[in-house]
Amino acid sequence: MNERELVLEALLSITRDGEYSHIVLKNLLDLYQYLDKRERAFITRVVNGTLERMIEIDAVINQFSKVKVNKMKPVIRTILRFSVYQLKYMDSIPDSAVCNEAVKLAAKKGFHNLKGFVNGVLRNISRNLDQITYPDPSDPVSCLSVRESLPEWLVSQWLETYDFDTVQKMGEAFLKADPLSVRFDPQRITKEALMDMLEKEGVTVREIPDTPCGLYLSGFDHLAALSSFRQGYYQVQDVSSMQAALWADPKPGDEIIDVCAAPGGKAIHLAELLSGTGHVEARDLTEYKVGLIRENIERSGLTNIEAVVQDALETDQESVEKADIVIADLPCSGLGVLGKKPDLKLRMTKEAQEELAALQRRILAVVKDYVKPGGKLLYSTCTINRRENEENAQWFAGKYPEFSLVREQQRLPGKDEGDGFYLALFRRRDDE
Repeated sequence: MNERELVLEALLSITRDGEYSHIVLKNLLDLYQYLDKRERAFITRVVNGTLERMIEIDAVINQFSKVKVNKMKPVIRTILRFSVYQLKYMDSIPDSAVCNEAVKLAAKKGFHNLKGFVNGVLRNISRNLDQITYPDPSDPVSCLSVRESLPEWLVSQWLETYDFDTVQKMGEAFLKADPLSVRFDPQRITKEALMDMLEKEGVTVREIPDTPCGLYLSGFDHLAALSSFRQGYYQVQDVSSMQAALWADPKPGDEIIDVCAAPGGKAIHLAELLSGTGHVEARDLTEYKVGLIRENIERSGLTNIEAVVQDALETDQESVEKADIVIADLPCSGLGVLGKKPDLKLRMTKEAQEELAALQRRILAVVKDYVKPGGKLLYSTCTINRRENEENAQWFAGKYPEFSLVREQQRLPGKDEGDGFYLALFRRRDDE
């Protein structure tokens, strides 16, 4: 299959079959390892770009097609979507090539009778790219939905909390191509030595403002191909996520439990901050997830951390009042990481958000018992939703008065560095 056929198969797996974009892309690129760097980059960009811009793309297609997007056959709809993405956002590809390749692909997939339709819609769009109309800001929900490719229900939800400009900046940040952020252990390697090593491997490196242990990486093909990564000098972790261990502020000898730890970035960061002392138990629900944590622990070379299978909804009696710090980075709607997982906005619903908020409360009600008197509980999510964040923190503080809220923060893309991320630090009274 050529690269556009691979794009089609990936997008169908995601939009039609409900598979997750990051898993589909990883499996596809692992399967076709022989593809060169340019082909891999094309596939990744077109798949992610089409998902990121899909709401806008559908609005564009509907302006120029008599048959609306939701009435089209899945294969034709998908071909048009990623072709419009190329027309609008990839100037390096001639419009004629985009149209011709789309027509050939439709025919190859058995839709000979729709070649004229595909050709007509795409050539009409390519001739009128500067005539596309967008909703006016006087209708803020429609305007932000189409311009920033966000579902209308989500725009409405965010506008209940934030002003138009803030939501617009968030949307713009999600559509911006950010470099990969990684965290390194300064006790193991200096920033200067690591940057030098990475640059010798052909990686473009940039420091992260106000984050001494973080770096932005770009310009590489495959992370696992880098010797510096295989040697465990750094972990992939978002800038916002790095704040969790810093907020927890572990002391030498602390016992720490991370109840939903996969893939292990926060737990490993905490183990590093303990400087060889104490102990971190990184838990998750399945052997698969715990296997991911173990892989990262092995690369890190740390000995004061272990990964175990444990359901966060079931009380582990041996852990009651054992931990100086409990990290509860819980399952959430993920709306803070739309820049990395753009398909989440296409599958998430308000009903699913409510279910997740309830699940978070059930887990907090269990894992709070692991905190020693005087110990700390850090609750965090990678979403932007008051029900899952501020309201759950208020519920927890009210329901369990032995815990007091020390501080909280909702980090917003476009305003703060990194993903959208919520943190709430609680301390348990030590006079019980």
